[in-house]
Amino acid sequence: MLKLSRMIDYGVVILSQMACRDDALATAPGLAQATGLPAPTVSKILKTLAHSDLVTSHRGMHGGYTLSRPPATISVAAIIEALEGPVALTACVEASDEQCSVASLCPIRGGWEKVNRAIRQALEAVSLTELVAGAPDAFIAPPAPKQIEERI
Repeated sequence: MLKLSRMIDYGVVILSQMACRDDALATAPGLAQATGLPAPTVSKILKTLAHSDLVTSHRGMHGGYTLSRPPATISVAAIIEALEGPVALTACVEASDEQCSVASLCPIRGGWEKVNRAIRQALEAVSLTELVAGAPDAFIAPPAPKQIEERI
């Protein structure tokens, strides 16, 4: 089974929530509440995404995070690379950090590269905007903060 990691899944959820906010500043606690993800995990992912220039960190009392560029220009491949490195299905593809101990004997050594390229192209073809297009309304509209009524 080909499966994306939990961090990639959470990263996509966080970025999708940010894409739905129309350039509004988002905080880690606010995104944690809106997505239901643990706050420490959201903070960790946001820091990693900031290092990869997918989000911009704004410091200060009213700080937070914004998308660094329009969601239509952020591909699923870019998100994966930001959180876990290059797309590499097996140890024998060019983008892999691993070394294959039997590469010289493998009859399909170049075959996996073709598959890896096809998957990478498919991931590059899907933008954050396209992912958000299918989001349920409850996800798109984050819950409004509770209002405290003043009594006079």
